[in-house]
Amino acid sequence: MAIIGLIGTTALLVGCGEDRHANEQRPNVSTRISVTISPKEVIVQPLQIGVRAEATQEIPQNENDPEPPIKTKKPLDVTIVVANQTPTDAKLKLQGAKEEETDTVFARSPGSFQVDLSAGSYTISAVGLPKARPAHLKVGKYRASSQNDVLLP
Repeated sequence: MAIIGLIGTTALLVGCGEDRHANEQRPNVSTRISVTISPKEVIVQPLQIGVRAEATQEIPQNENDPEPPIKTKKPLDVTIVVANQTPTDAKLKLQGAKEEETDTVFARSPGSFQVDLSAGSYTISAVGLPKARPAHLKVGKYRASSQNDVLLP
């Protein structure tokens, strides 16, 4: 009888060591924005991200159900896809809750950069092109889980 009690107690203690809950939401997939650098202006699409559930390119498991939100204060993982349509090499400068400057985007070439952005308003300008009017981007607090997306690692 004592052996059964010892086995039961041991099994109970072994199961109590997990720090992470098995049903935690998976992190969000990186949000993409497109930035076009022209001689007269910097164009950003979309103008706001992280403000509501967004359409994604991933395959949702439940097609008509929205992605579940994540309760977190972590910054939004953003992939910036840039097209420099000028004859001049340029860098993008993000100013807002966080300041970032990208690597050089060569003249008439594309580029891609990864950045974590906290909620807030950002001004995106082209360093080296003073006549290019800056663009504005709003980052909200909404974070969607990739829990229902299939074919993700």
